[in-house]
Amino acid sequence: MATCWQVLWAYRSYLIVFALPILLLPLPILVPATEAYCAYTIILMAFYWCTEALPLAVTALLPIILFPMMGIMKSSEVCIQYFNDTNVLFFGGLLVAIAVEHRNLHKRIALHVLLIIGVRPALLMLGFMIVTAFLSMWINNTATTAMMMPIAHAVLQQLHKSPRDRDIEEGRNNPTFELQEISDQKKETKHENRQIHPLPLGSLESKTNRIQKKYQYQFSQGMSLCVCYSASIGGIATLTGTAPNLVLQGQVNSLFPNNVNVVNFASWFGFAFPVMVILLLLTWIWLQVLFLGFNFRRNFGIEGQTQEQGRAGLEVIQREHRQLGPMTFAEKAVAVLFVLLVLLWFTREPGFFPGWGELAFSDADEESMVSDGTVAIFISMIMFIMPSKIPGLTQDPERPGKLKGPPTLLNWKTVSEKMPWNIVFLMGGGFALAKGCEESGLSQWLGNKLTPLQSVSPPAIVLILCIMVAAFTECTSNVATASLFLPILASMAQGICLHPLYVMLPCTLSASLAFMLPVATPPNAISFSFGGLRVSDMARAGFMLNIIGVLVIMLAINSWAFPIFNLYTFPSWAHSNSSTHCMSSESNTTLSNL
Repeated sequence: MATCWQVLWAYRSYLIVFALPILLLPLPILVPATEAYCAYTIILMAFYWCTEALPLAVTALLPIILFPMMGIMKSSEVCIQYFNDTNVLFFGGLLVAIAVEHRNLHKRIALHVLLIIGVRPALLMLGFMIVTAFLSMWINNTATTAMMMPIAHAVLQQLHKSPRDRDIEEGRNNPTFELQEISDQKKETKHENRQIHPLPLGSLESKTNRIQKKYQYQFSQGMSLCVCYSASIGGIATLTGTAPNLVLQGQVNSLFPNNVNVVNFASWFGFAFPVMVILLLLTWIWLQVLFLGFNFRRNFGIEGQTQEQGRAGLEVIQREHRQLGPMTFAEKAVAVLFVLLVLLWFTREPGFFPGWGELAFSDADEESMVSDGTVAIFISMIMFIMPSKIPGLTQDPERPGKLKGPPTLLNWKTVSEKMPWNIVFLMGGGFALAKGCEESGLSQWLGNKLTPLQSVSPPAIVLILCIMVAAFTECTSNVATASLFLPILASMAQGICLHPLYVMLPCTLSASLAFMLPVATPPNAISFSFGGLRVSDMARAGFMLNIIGVLVIMLAINSWAFPIFNLYTFPSWAHSNSSTHCMSSESNTTLSNL
C-alpha cells in the first residue's frame, strides 16, 4: 500500500493534468453555454495554478487553445491580450530595471544609503528595509532580495565576531595580548600552589554568552525577514513595482474600455506610496518587538559593546563601497535616464494639471495618445543606442589589430538572460481570462447573482475579500491570484452598484501580502535559503504582518483613495459593460457617506 501511495505521489502532476479536465467536463456538457465554457477554463486554470501541475506560464497559455475551440473568442482576439499596452509597460519597465542592475547602480545606491543610516541594530534593520523597498519600487523584487541578502549577512558576520576574531582574520596578532595571557597563566599557577582558587565565574560567563548568542541569532532572523518583507512591500508603491499592479491596470482597461485612464502611474503612486511607507514602518516596529525585544539601549547601539560591533559592520559596508570604485560614465547615464523616465511617467497625465501627453500628443477628444508603456519603451530604446563609455576607439581584444567602438548601455544578450518571460505570459493569461469573462457573458451572470450583497456594508465586503485574497496568495502566485480574482470582483462590484476600484484596488494590494510561507513568493524563498529561519518563525512574523497589511489597506481605501480615484459615486464608464443600471440615489451615496 505504501508503494502504491508513493507511486501516486510521484506521478501526482501527471494525474492532475490528465484527470482534472475530465472531472470538470460535466460543467460544459450539462450547461452548454459560453458562460459555462468560460467558467470551465477559469476553474481548470485555477487548479493548475494552485497545484503547479504545469508551469505557471504554460497554464497561462490555455485560453489560446480553449477560448477559440469553445466559441468564446477568436484566436486573434485572444492572442492580442498577451502583449497589450500594460504588458508593454511591464516589459519596458523591466528593460530599464535590467540596465540599472547590469550597471551595478542599484548596489551603489544601497551601500551609499547604508553608510548614511549607520549600523546600529535597529537602524541597520531600518536601513536595509528602506533600501530594499526603494529598489523594489523599480527593480524586480527577486533580484533586489538576491542582491541585498549577501550584503546583510556579510555585515551580520562581522557584527557577531569578537574583537580577537577580527584581529586574527585581519592578520593582526597582538603581542601585548599574548604576553598578558602568559602572565595570567603564571599568576594562576602561583595561586594554585598557594591553594587560592578563583571565583566561580564560569557559569556566569556561559550564561552571558548564551544570552549574547541568542540575541545574535534573533537579530539574524529579523534581518533576513526584513529584507524579503520590504521587497514585497516596496513593490506595491509603483505601478511597475510588481506584476499584480499591472494586472489591475490591464484588467480595468480591458473590462472598462471607456474609463478615462483612471489607473495610471501618477494616480497609483499617490494611492499606494503612503500605504508602502506606513506598512514599512509598522513592519520595522513589529520585527523589532518580535526579534530584538524592548532593550532600546542595545537596539540603538548605546551600549559600548554594540558600538564596537557597529564599527566593525560599518567597515564591511565601507569596504564594499570602495570596491565599486568611482561612478562610471555608464552608471551616470543610466541614472539620468532612470530619473528622466520617472519624471515623464509622473507628468504625462497627472490629473491635477494638463500633462505633456495631453498637450503635445492629444487626440480629437484631447486625451493623451501616448501611454506609460510608450515612455518606458522610448527610454529603453535610448539605452540600446547610447554608448556605455565616452565615445572613442579601442582595440578589439578578440580580433587583434581591429578597432572597436564602446558597447551600449544595454544589450539584448543581457536582456534575454534576465528578462522574466514567464511573468509576461502569466500576465497575458490573466488579461485573456478577463476578456473571456466579458465576451462570454460570465461577468454579467456573476454580477446578477451577487446582487444580494448590496445590503452588506461596502467596507465589510472589502475587508472579507482582502483577508480571502491575502490567504489565497500564500499558496499560489500573486499574479495568478490577481488574475483570478479581479474579473470576478469587477463583476460583483457592477452587480451591487459599487465603484469597481473600491473593491479591486485593495484586493490587488492584498495579493502582495505574502509573508507567511517560504513558498509564497521568491523573496521569501531566497531569505529562507540563507539559513537560520524556520517555517514557524516566518509564519509567526508573517501572520501579524498580514493583519497589519489588511488594516493599512482598509485605511487607505476608505480615506485618501476617495479623492484620487473619485470613489464617491458609481462611475459612468462602468455602465457600458453591465446590464445593471445603478442610478438610484441610495447606491450613489453609499460610499460618499463612509
